[in-house]
Amino acid sequence: MPRMSKKRKQEWGFFLNDRNRMTYNPLCRKCRRDCKQSFRAVVVDCPHYFSKRGKERKSDD
Repeated sequence: MPRMSKKRKQEWGFFLNDRNRMTYNPLCRKCRRDCKQSFRAVVVDCPHYFSKRGKERKSDD
């Protein structure tokens, strides 16, 4: 396995849980996109996530 830079190690540290496994936010777990967020982060805005309880989206007609 290639060596990682200090910056890359710090980035990975944000995603590792207490068992040293990569863990993502519950909203991002089943998402097929590669814009995953850490379980430590609070999701403020995700352009690909639409809540069923949220406001109605405007159609692009």
